[in-house]
Amino acid sequence: MKKLVFATALVLGGLTGSVAASPIFHDGIMEEILVQDFTEIAVSDVPEAITNALEEAYPDATLNKAYKNDNDQYKLEVSSEDGSTMELYADAEGNWIEM
Repeated sequence: MKKLVFATALVLGGLTGSVAASPIFHDGIMEEILVQDFTEIAVSDVPEAITNALEEAYPDATLNKAYKNDNDQYKLEVSSEDGSTMELYADAEGNWIEM
């Protein structure tokens, strides 16, 4: 009986150690955390430099939604004629940013 109680205590003790372990962040999770500070804005509020860059780089793309953060960076949700969608990031001058 003592062995059964001791084995149970070991198992329960081992479980609490794994629960208390610190989380491991991988690149994708951190990217999502960094990108979450964007606030939606009207598409008409996107600077002309960005819309010109979008037309030049992606002539068949349609700007669906736009977001802006405190650093004057913009997240653009665009779709193309074939129905695919993507997110693009740009600064206020129309330079593309990799996030």
